[in-house]
Amino acid sequence: MKPNKIFRAIIILLAALPIGFSACVKDQCKKTHTYTYYVPVYKTKAEVRANIKSNPAKALKNTGKFYISGNYIFLNEIDKGIHVIDNSNPAQPRNVAFIDIPGNVDLAVKGNMLYADLYTDLVAIDISNPSNIVVRKFIDFVFPERMYGGGFVASNTGQVIMDWKRVDTTITESCDGQGGGWWGMGRTDVFFATGNAAGGQSAAASAPTGIGGSMARFTIVNDYMYAVDRHTLRSVSLANAADPVLSNTINAGFDIETIYPFKNKLFLGSMGGMFIFDIANPASPVKQANFAHARACDPVIADDDYAFITLKSGTTCGPTADELLIVNVQNIQSPSLVKTYPLTGPKGLSKDNNLLFVCDGTAGLRVYNASDVLNLQLLKTITGIETYDVITWNNRAMVVAADGLYQYDYSDINNIRLLSKIAVNK
Repeated sequence: MKPNKIFRAIIILLAALPIGFSACVKDQCKKTHTYTYYVPVYKTKAEVRANIKSNPAKALKNTGKFYISGNYIFLNEIDKGIHVIDNSNPAQPRNVAFIDIPGNVDLAVKGNMLYADLYTDLVAIDISNPSNIVVRKFIDFVFPERMYGGGFVASNTGQVIMDWKRVDTTITESCDGQGGGWWGMGRTDVFFATGNAAGGQSAAASAPTGIGGSMARFTIVNDYMYAVDRHTLRSVSLANAADPVLSNTINAGFDIETIYPFKNKLFLGSMGGMFIFDIANPASPVKQANFAHARACDPVIADDDYAFITLKSGTTCGPTADELLIVNVQNIQSPSLVKTYPLTGPKGLSKDNNLLFVCDGTAGLRVYNASDVLNLQLLKTITGIETYDVITWNNRAMVVAADGLYQYDYSDINNIRLLSKIAVNK
């Protein structure tokens, strides 16, 4: 070999040594990361709709809102469907069927018809025989603001997400992070999590529209259903109950969370305040007033004289205090705050004459004598349960809690008795 060729070979070899040496060092320093994510399980819209029927009963796992009608309780399983519970004997309620409705979080009942959301769509279901329901109608895209959890973006908009498949994966990268990172970061077709699945809720028993809770986004007044999402109030004509028709859509405000009817008024709870709409013309609600409060999660109920609002703080609800607000609505055009009561972590509430029931989160269920709103008297706190929402009727309080559905008899307010519990199966 000629000297100049030998020299060039030596230079190339020496230049390569640091690279090889660095690579060896790098190979000796590795770090691992473990990720949990959820991959959506899709079915066609036709498959999903065909499975909306009275399927065998399922255990309660992640319950939300509920509605009572006659001898039945219809209890939402968040993003999954509706449990049908025969409550003919409140001391021994029977979980008799499950209606699979993916993306369901809200529901309402009028007579023999149940109305529920299926992500962005509305479905009307004949429950004349709750153990053998019949789908009567779908209305597409009634709730355009309805999204999947966690900011998830569906990659297949022509199908419906039925479930989520958990995937645990561990990746290895060099300590300097070069060439590392995980292919999945930044994807929108998976849902990242650390443990839980994605996705994550006074009238007579014969009342034709049943009774909903204070956390509801659907409510029915006579021949109209009213539904809210973050910014919008929608009127759905139920003149023919089996053939609902979307009749009106109006801007309702900002960050709307709940809706509650009283006589010819609708009380909307939002993160920023309470909005009051007049429904003297039921097809065209008209905003009458609003009451502003600090940013918080905010269900509301009302009677002739007062609105009762619970404010809950938290990551998504705002930094305000946890409390109960009592607002004078005798002058409907100018609601005014009359009293504030501190609470622990309030959510739903219900009122039966002068008895006020407040779900105070981990603090349990609080029962007040509300005959004097300026001086509420705490009569009882039922502890040991984390409460979400409550419906009171006929001296019974039905409570959705983190660990199940409870029913209490309060006919003797000095001796509130637990009648039954259907436990959540985690």
